[in-house]
Amino acid sequence: MEALEAAQPINKVYLQKGLQGELAKELETSLRKAGISTSYVPVEKLNRLTKNNHQGAIADMSPIQFHNFEDLVESITKQKKNPFFLLLDGITDVRNFGAIIRTAECCGVDGIIIPKNGSAPITEDTVKTSAGAVFNLPICKVNHLKDAVFYLQSYNIALVAATEKAESQLFKLNLAGPCALIMGAEDKGISPSILKVVDHQAKLPMLGNIESLNVSVACGIFLYEAVRQRLT
Repeated sequence: MEALEAAQPINKVYLQKGLQGELAKELETSLRKAGISTSYVPVEKLNRLTKNNHQGAIADMSPIQFHNFEDLVESITKQKKNPFFLLLDGITDVRNFGAIIRTAECCGVDGIIIPKNGSAPITEDTVKTSAGAVFNLPICKVNHLKDAVFYLQSYNIALVAATEKAESQLFKLNLAGPCALIMGAEDKGISPSILKVVDHQAKLPMLGNIESLNVSVACGIFLYEAVRQRLT
């Protein structure tokens, strides 16, 4: 509860099933208001997570502080002529997330935006896979990714969605100006409601028998195509 009041970054909270008392009710109410993911688990699960006295509640804390989305966009657009953002829709694997963060940092991405719910948490594995890049690149959590799309468009930042449903190939798009790339989960892709409002959709040419790439690999190709165009 102290961590909640101090607005510390919490990925998830595990609560013991059947937890009673006024303090437990207050904690549950605070978690709902903060929109933090909560799981009710047997006490054995909590005992496996820690040998310390958990009092029926364990919080999985993020190792980084998340940035305010609106403040970051305003700051970057004032500093740079061609801002470059990355939005991730439904990326839930922590290692893919870490690999994407690593590549994004190498490509000069100004910030990564993820939805508050349905995204991979930032864990030790994320930090390791990112090679520490997670500490160098601003990451923002937003309530709704679609609202973030509209907000970026209000700053004349073009939104480009990576999807195999696109008619145009990536290499035909102009990514040298202000833009934000959107990558979706490997199984579901980018949500249809977001695809309807983006400025461009693009796909990668697939010449083999396998129809898709690992999302971190595909993201790397998209990011480096933007870098190539910005360097020429």
